[in-house]
Amino acid sequence: MARGARTAALASALGLVLAGCSAGEGVDLAGAGEVDTEGYLEVAIAGEPDQLDPHSTSAYFSFQILENVYDTLVEPDAELEMQPALAESWEVSEDQLSWTFHLREGVTFHDGSAFTAEDVVYSYDRIIDEQLANAYRLAAVEDVVAVDEHTVRIDVSQPTPALLAAIGGYKGMAIVERGNVESGDVQLDPVGTGPFEVVGNAASTAVTLRANEDYWGGGPHVPGVVYRFISEGTTALADLTAGEVHWTDSIPPQRVESLRRNPDVEVASVPSTDYWYLTMNQARPPFDSRDARRAVAQALDREALAQVTWYGSATVNQTAVPETSVWYHEYAPFEQDLDRARELAESSGLTGRTVGLMVTNEYPETVTAAQVVAANLAEIGVATEIRTLDFATWLDEQARGNFDMLLLGWLGNVDVNDYYYNQHHSEGSNNAQGYSSPEVDRLLDAGRIETDPEARKELYDRAAERIVDDASYVYLYNPDVVQAWAPELEGYEPRPDRAVRFKDVRLEEGTG
Repeated sequence: MARGARTAALASALGLVLAGCSAGEGVDLAGAGEVDTEGYLEVAIAGEPDQLDPHSTSAYFSFQILENVYDTLVEPDAELEMQPALAESWEVSEDQLSWTFHLREGVTFHDGSAFTAEDVVYSYDRIIDEQLANAYRLAAVEDVVAVDEHTVRIDVSQPTPALLAAIGGYKGMAIVERGNVESGDVQLDPVGTGPFEVVGNAASTAVTLRANEDYWGGGPHVPGVVYRFISEGTTALADLTAGEVHWTDSIPPQRVESLRRNPDVEVASVPSTDYWYLTMNQARPPFDSRDARRAVAQALDREALAQVTWYGSATVNQTAVPETSVWYHEYAPFEQDLDRARELAESSGLTGRTVGLMVTNEYPETVTAAQVVAANLAEIGVATEIRTLDFATWLDEQARGNFDMLLLGWLGNVDVNDYYYNQHHSEGSNNAQGYSSPEVDRLLDAGRIETDPEARKELYDRAAERIVDDASYVYLYNPDVVQAWAPELEGYEPRPDRAVRFKDVRLEEGTG
């Protein structure tokens, strides 16, 4: 959603999180029908990727696959600290304006071509020059230079403490192979340097990956992975318990507790870095009034919203950043108060109106949450017309500003800048609600260049309070990452950023 559509998509990060995808066209790759998938890990994901070009997609379903196909220069570990990946080491100049990365030698792409500094230059220049989905992450970059075959320098216009998170937070910043991109094959048959390579891509059905035995980090323990697209959670769980698949995250929230009691299934959850929110179009009356937006914020029953959508697998939060993050700031000025909400609604002209609420059936939790929001607003004299759209249409309507209110989430956030800048800066690329605050702009601009962690946190804490007070977003909750797998799958751990990694997993002998 945005990795957040991610809203991205519920991309992205994740990062719209807007993650989510529109229907994509797929093809059987040459020879894919001959792939022997015996012993392969079989997984069920909740939707079909729109494409497999990491620089162009913002769909979470795409990144569930691409996480295992591509590499970035650095990547987050389980605690979301950046670690070496294609870059073995790096240093920053004294003035903080040049970052030098020393690349691994002997790394090859899946087609056998050598990975060099020129591939890094091409990848980042492509994102910037073509203004692709993640160009905003490189907004401070002035130049990317291949110093030699295995050294890259990134020059920035200002100190950029979040650069590592920007280039390594998720696979939208992957290093791609130039020929694969220029041929157009990257959309369906991507060539990366990752632990698995794509060998089959059947439209609306599955994507098949084969282990890259020459992977620089050591070959995977399973011979391959088959991703099946099963949007119906009950079907995915039936396939899991029947042994048809080994892993899924397509799990209806209301089934989680009963699933935990099933001895034939492993279930785990971790607090995520995601957040879900409601926002209002400030270009349209009455939501051009701060009081009208605050009336909505004061009317909502967040506990009920979290319960009906996630059945206990979510934590109510009135800011974006979850409690588990070092960037968390406790601030909750809008506990449900219907009397105060009615006063604000009356003074702003919201009372007696019918307002639209845009949701998407590709994120069922938004459809469920909309019913609670409508009931809450009815209590303060406001009628709600719920518009349920497919995600592609939802994204188009959001981009055109054709909405009163909308519900969605942002997935896969890593650095604190991911949570606030593009959504709330007046020039933010995902500020669909049209929020503008000179104070917030100043704080967010300062936060992007502040290198002292404590001073930086203070800047974002102050920005978050103003964003909440102005109800630019009405934050609802942080959901957990909930995933399930068969007991014979060993070595898998869910991650707070929802990155799904299968390099180190094993299947007990005789399975698959």
